[in-house]
Amino acid sequence: MGSNGTFLDNEEAPTYAPSIPVPNVQELVRKDPFQVPQRYVRKVEDRPKDTDTSYLSSFIPVIDLSLLLMGNNEELNKLDLACQEWGFFQVVNHGVAKQVSQKMKDAAAEFFKLSLEEKNKYAMPSDDIQGYGHAYVVSEDQILDWSDALILLVHPSHYRKLKFWPNSPKGIQEIIKEYSNAIRKVATELFQSFSLIMGMDKEALLGLHKQLVQAYRVNYYPPCSKPDQVLGVSPHSDTSTITILMQEDDVCGLQIKNNNEWVPVNPIPDALVVNVGDVFEIWSNGKYKSVEQRAVANYSKARISYASFLFPHDEVEIEPPSHMVDSKTTAAL
Repeated sequence: MGSNGTFLDNEEAPTYAPSIPVPNVQELVRKDPFQVPQRYVRKVEDRPKDTDTSYLSSFIPVIDLSLLLMGNNEELNKLDLACQEWGFFQVVNHGVAKQVSQKMKDAAAEFFKLSLEEKNKYAMPSDDIQGYGHAYVVSEDQILDWSDALILLVHPSHYRKLKFWPNSPKGIQEIIKEYSNAIRKVATELFQSFSLIMGMDKEALLGLHKQLVQAYRVNYYPPCSKPDQVLGVSPHSDTSTITILMQEDDVCGLQIKNNNEWVPVNPIPDALVVNVGDVFEIWSNGKYKSVEQRAVANYSKARISYASFLFPHDEVEIEPPSHMVDSKTTAAL
């Protein structure tokens, strides 16, 4: 991982801190649906609380990308407030064809139905973050997430390590490319609006990246007999510029922190979830917030999430543009 969190490939790739092999969660559940090994059990203070914050989900901003592309000032103002107050928003009318999204969902579901032996053909090595398995497990004492993942570098194409790209189900590689291309188009269109609300030329934010890098992570969250004791993904902020997430329409799992409350991001059919990452927070000099997020488990249903991370090139020095720093505002980050 580079200084700004991007992932490089082949001879350019940095060395990764070794990740300790851990059990496959899907296989644990297949063998015994009621077991929850102690390594997955959270401290009491870190467990999901039985408090109803679902009503707060309706306050998470919804942004219409088609209006942004028309230069609608009201929508640009909504975007500006969403990034300041929430660091998250859901985007509709984003232009990703429903057929493209559904093909991605169907292919991922079929991949996770494969035997462990078949999925392990694409197993993540201990010194890499591409492949199938678990990344960033650095200690035998580390509490583990209730999920498995397929992580790939998808853009630029010479960063791809195709040995980690599944061959089954048939056509999945092309489906991943098609979906990732569509998401990257959404990202570059959002960057234009982000540039405008930051007081820059609309191509300026994309230009700061030097070369846009895109990583793709598909998480599988098996059902859990004790969902109140585990987390699907530990609390974290994303190191990206932005992350664009596709959720399942019928299972909620993503939660974000707002005013010290964990707020569920209830799925809106066909919407995408966008969040400010650490890089964007720095470029905005702290105006826009990269907030904590986590994923919770579900008692009866498995869930799959599809996260696309957009980064600048690894050699880019991340600092606020000069116009974001004035005599009254130092470089906050």
